[in-house]
Amino acid sequence: MAKTPKTKSPKAIASTQSLSSFVKAICDVMRRSNCASALQYVPELTWILFLRILDAQEQKASNEAEALGYDYTPALTAPYRWQDWAAPYSDKADAPKTPEGYPVGWKRQALFEAGEGKLFEFINNELLPFLHRLDVNPVTQIPNPSASPKQRVIGRIMTAVEKVRVDSETNLRDIFDKVHEIHIDHIDDTHFFTLSQVYEDLLLKMGEKNSDGGQFFTPREVIRGMVHVLDPKPGETVYDPCCGTGGFLAVAYEHINRNLGNSPASTVLEKLKHDTFFGREKENLVFPIALANLILHGIDQPNLWHGNTLTGKQTYDGLFEQAPPTFDVILTNPPFGGKEGSDAQKNYDFETGSTQVLFVQHILAELKASIDGKPGGRCGIVLDEGLLFRTNESAFVETKRKLVDECDLWCIVSLPGGVFSTAGAGVKTNLLFFTKGKKTERIWYYDLSQLKIGKKSPMTLAHFGFDKHGGILADADLPASLTAEWLEQDENQGQPFPSFAKLLTNHGTPEADSAFSWTVDFAARRAKARDDMQPFIDEANRLTEELLPLKDELKALKRDRADKERVTSVEEAIKAKEKAIREAQTKASDIDAAVYDLKAVNPNVKAVTDTRTVQEIIDNINRQSEIVARAMANLRGMVAQ
Repeated sequence: MAKTPKTKSPKAIASTQSLSSFVKAICDVMRRSNCASALQYVPELTWILFLRILDAQEQKASNEAEALGYDYTPALTAPYRWQDWAAPYSDKADAPKTPEGYPVGWKRQALFEAGEGKLFEFINNELLPFLHRLDVNPVTQIPNPSASPKQRVIGRIMTAVEKVRVDSETNLRDIFDKVHEIHIDHIDDTHFFTLSQVYEDLLLKMGEKNSDGGQFFTPREVIRGMVHVLDPKPGETVYDPCCGTGGFLAVAYEHINRNLGNSPASTVLEKLKHDTFFGREKENLVFPIALANLILHGIDQPNLWHGNTLTGKQTYDGLFEQAPPTFDVILTNPPFGGKEGSDAQKNYDFETGSTQVLFVQHILAELKASIDGKPGGRCGIVLDEGLLFRTNESAFVETKRKLVDECDLWCIVSLPGGVFSTAGAGVKTNLLFFTKGKKTERIWYYDLSQLKIGKKSPMTLAHFGFDKHGGILADADLPASLTAEWLEQDENQGQPFPSFAKLLTNHGTPEADSAFSWTVDFAARRAKARDDMQPFIDEANRLTEELLPLKDELKALKRDRADKERVTSVEEAIKAKEKAIREAQTKASDIDAAVYDLKAVNPNVKAVTDTRTVQEIIDNINRQSEIVARAMANLRGMVAQ
């Protein structure tokens, strides 16, 4: 009989760093087992981690139900639970047992004793087909009528797994042993229930070496800042039209769940877990990862739609049946720099190839309208700088016009250039916050662009001035990189630092203006533009009136076969008038379009002027040249020795 493999006692994984290191060790095993790149081992680790933690969650829920005296029906039963076929086996008398009384890992041990290859056979030929059938019948493609919503989600996650990628059973068992050590009881909820803690590292690796994985990743601290600003409430629906790995939805769940307190009503909790979070995702690789991420957060029923949001073409909509027509809260980060074809563009009023512009139009349609004077849905969105300042394309201008006409665009945060560098993008970005149902009158800007942000110094929640639960940080707890330069100025001594979080509640008022923030009277800007445009509009109208008789004269001349020279003279006069009309209209249009340049330009930045004379600059250059010459001489001497 084969010798039973030794098992290890679970380790305590007590910190973010130790969890990341632990997962890295698992990935190292995968890399030597036919999963060389992150695009291969991240999906493989996703389903293994998912089934491991799902089993732990179900055991915990079952124990709680038993203690409270009510029935609990698990989504999976023997032998398809992790505790049956993947958990390490022990024949010791005090070894843990399954609910049926078998030693944990009994199925795995039986497969091990049956010989090499039997574990692969079971997973590929029994386990995976069983899990797939929880969602749909693979032959008829008809949804499983007896499956619970949670079982359908499990089935959909596992449908993306055709077979085990790891090519060695020894390595696979090693991976199972390591994954089994990641246990709910050994990891603080802060670090664990967001599987994004694992994905933050793994998805960034997917984004390395031009694999484009970074496009699905938004830094979690930026997400948390946006969620704190919009503050979604119990009973509200939350939507992300391009949800990637589900980061916005997961953090929104954490936020709402935390604010429910310790004893929320069961009806409130059920609605939160089942009927609150909705999203769409196009990529086949990422969709199951998003489902796994959300269900492991505790969202029992993630309502995710698989397909192209902009074209409306679905791959799978079975989990989106409960979606409302519009949403209370939208949180999203549309892909930067994407280009869409005509099949997407034709669905929107203002056609353009720009993915972000089309997503903004989609969001405006999906936000809940205001009713009886009450504010409508609200949105927080990441947009690149180009979309804000571009006024040379009609679709950009008209989309922004629609935004400020239908919504109160009340806040724009200018982010540092390096925020998305860890995700493989160096694009300068902004956060926009708006509420549907009221035309924009005032826009409050906050400038964080002066921060030096990069891979080794990422953006944190503290840079917004928030603590981890959305409270306002005391000045002593703010990052030095945020406050140091401001504190060096004499006029700021003894003054409270004007952090974003501290000024937020007073946005749009003089109390919220500071060295980093200012308010633009957008209604006044529009009014001024109308006044500035009017002379050119009047000129175009006057010229148009003068043009009509000239055209009538030309028709008469041609009808009467008048002198060719006379005809040519009138034609040239018409062309001159038409050119002047176009020029007047262009000037009016340029003034109008300039209104929708929404780029954050901080008026409070103090320009540094070089007051040196030309001779002083020359003297300084000479001194620097002498320093360089001495350094080179010393270097040559060292080389000679």
